[in-house]
Amino acid sequence: MGGIEKHAVQPFSKPFTIHKLVYYAISFVFGLSIGILISLQLKSSSPRPLIVFQAAPNFVSCTSPPVPPLSPSNGTFNSSTGISLKEEYQSVMHNMSDQELLLRASSRVPRLQESRGHPKIAFMFLTGGPLPLPLLWENFFEGHQGFYTIYVHSHLHYNQIVPQTSVFYGRRIPSQPVYWGTATMIDAERRLLANALLDPSNQQFVLSDSCIPLFNFTTIYDYLITSTLSFISVYDDPGKDGRGRYNPQMSPVINATDWLKGSQWFEMHRDMALHIVSDETYYSVFKQYCRPPCYNDEHYIATMVNMLYGKLNSNRSITWVDWSREGAHPRKYGDADINHELLSQIRCGSECIYNGNTTSMCFLFARKFSPSTLKPLMRLLHFQY
Repeated sequence: MGGIEKHAVQPFSKPFTIHKLVYYAISFVFGLSIGILISLQLKSSSPRPLIVFQAAPNFVSCTSPPVPPLSPSNGTFNSSTGISLKEEYQSVMHNMSDQELLLRASSRVPRLQESRGHPKIAFMFLTGGPLPLPLLWENFFEGHQGFYTIYVHSHLHYNQIVPQTSVFYGRRIPSQPVYWGTATMIDAERRLLANALLDPSNQQFVLSDSCIPLFNFTTIYDYLITSTLSFISVYDDPGKDGRGRYNPQMSPVINATDWLKGSQWFEMHRDMALHIVSDETYYSVFKQYCRPPCYNDEHYIATMVNMLYGKLNSNRSITWVDWSREGAHPRKYGDADINHELLSQIRCGSECIYNGNTTSMCFLFARKFSPSTLKPLMRLLHFQY
């Protein structure tokens, strides 16, 4: 027993053992507190991580517009594309006939490797004279050189001088007379598309006249570049202004069941544009048999696209037009009509499908707006943000 007692656990031989335990406990708690405080201080003084909120790639709405691509550089040289303003605004004039132009354009396959920098949007303006709102468009394009190209088809004898500082300088293409309601309308559209196709960087094509952009450039650019479909209005109008315009002599190339109607103001991908400029079969039928009260520009592209390339099209237009008033032409807005409520309703008052998802952002452009609307539109539309 004595041996066991010798090796038993003995109490601390030094006095004030309880006090030392308390001392060690207080020291531990104090040190732990200091460590926590130092850690918090270091975290608060270091940069916080950037949280990026990115919209789903297939969803767009007015309240949450698509995430734009990297913004182009400002200045006289675009470092991201390597395109100088002098090169960007060089003249698009040439001596080719329409036949030569269409043949050359139809051979320009969509090879992005031929281009430099980013894919571009070709903005094509079809107008009889001066653009109604050039200053609004100047403001819209400002700072985005290298991401767009401009083509203007105006009256053959229109000779207004365009300042060299304008984005429209040197962008007028060789034109021919255009008469409303005749095949010359689709001739002008094909002429614009063919000129724009000569630039392999152009991947999207927008046709406009007295239109206005409803959003800033980066929002519209992203919406169009990331879209999987073209935006061409196609619908069946059973009345006299739709099916009633069909000419049975178009059969068998175009049957009555193929006959559709649509808006002249379109947006299309490059492959669709190539199909249109290379078409001879349907164009010749329309030119021969579609005469007033049949209007080529309201039926040619809609019918052909639906017959041959329907899966490539969204069957809707992104250009808003007010047809609420009866007549052959849509409503034209003046300065007294322009207010925040009108623009908000146009921009966000609809519902449609974009890349398979529902959105309220259905229209990127709107028409018709007279030159008197410039001041209120400049005040309400903020493109530089």
